Amino acid sequence: MTIKEQYQYTRNRFLEICKPLKTEDYSVQPAVFVSPPKWHLAHSTWFFEQFVLCKFVKDYQVFDADFAYLFNSYYNNAGKRVLRPNRGLMTRPSVDEVYEYRAFIDEKMTAFLNNNPSEDALSIVELGINHEQQHQELFYYDITYILGNQPTFPAIENKVELQPVLNTAEFMKISKGLYEIGHKRNGFSYDNELGNHQVYLQDFEISDQLVTNGEYLEFIKAGGYQNFNLWHAEGWDFIRQNAISAPLYWHEVEGVWHHYTLNGFMPVEKMKPVTHISFYEAFAFAEWKQMRLPTEFEWEVASKNFNYGQLWEWTNSAYLPYPNFSKAPGALGEYNGKFMINQMVLRGASVATVKNHSRHTYRNFFHPDMRWQFSGIRLVK
Repeated sequence: MTIKEQYQYTRNRFLEICKPLKTEDYSVQPAVFVSPPKWHLAHSTWFFEQFVLCKFVKDYQVFDADFAYLFNSYYNNAGKRVLRPNRGLMTRPSVDEVYEYRAFIDEKMTAFLNNNPSEDALSIVELGINHEQQHQELFYYDITYILGNQPTFPAIENKVELQPVLNTAEFMKISKGLYEIGHKRNGFSYDNELGNHQVYLQDFEISDQLVTNGEYLEFIKAGGYQNFNLWHAEGWDFIRQNAISAPLYWHEVEGVWHHYTLNGFMPVEKMKPVTHISFYEAFAFAEWKQMRLPTEFEWEVASKNFNYGQLWEWTNSAYLPYPNFSKAPGALGEYNGKFMINQMVLRGASVATVKNHSRHTYRNFFHPDMRWQFSGIRLVK
């Protein structure tokens, strides 16, 4: 596809995945880490207005002067913004006005892309497309949390369903040696993937399958959430302070574990991969199995030998810069670099990831207590 076709496809896809929503669903923010669907739709639109149209179109007039304040996320260089916990307080602009905003920017962007833009401009458009794809995945995390915390556990049309793990896990041997890590600049990547370098790995064996709900149920039954020996001190404090005894969205009803997905509230299916767990829980489960999580480098090297893409997979690597990492000047330099502290790396993709958005070198990252993302476990021994 041309970059204009990629732009149009990506923008239309967001409208498509929002079709099952009711108007009331668009503005809800039940937790600080959740953003309302309306905000995602507007923020991803503001990105193109702020970084493409305002920069490259002469005498461009913004759609609404307040929108930069309302829909900036964390770009300090782009000016002041509504605080993240307050995104759900905005009943205005309305959902209809946000859709009008999207249509306005799409018209301007199409005209811009038809006018032979510079390579510099096209590189930012490409970044904006990938940025919107990230927000489409975040939309699925957020709408699951929004609906999964309602009393009736409403179901909506679901195109992100996990598939059962059909085969018994086998462990693949990877020999010790020097391996290349990082993106080689053939195609799009984020700046945190650059800095291609070598790492030395010791011999290891990695599972070709994700951990299933059935395996995780055994961990729960064995008292995994009550055994402090399995947990980091911080993880133990986290589950105790928040009364956590199972993955997010799990509820025990008359002795049977159920969980919420966008298909509704139903019994846990043992052969599907366990998801919505924190790094703390993934680590404790690995300890209980007398194994460990892979490092992000082990995962990258081994991933060419197994299928991935059902869930983002926790690694035992802190999110740090690669050699010679450099940030772009201005607001776009805030995209990744300033988050390289107190985060753990996840690798792969999930069923909510836009097709072709992920790659072997992709570095996702979250704080170890986060559970609302589609996260899973792959073990190493």
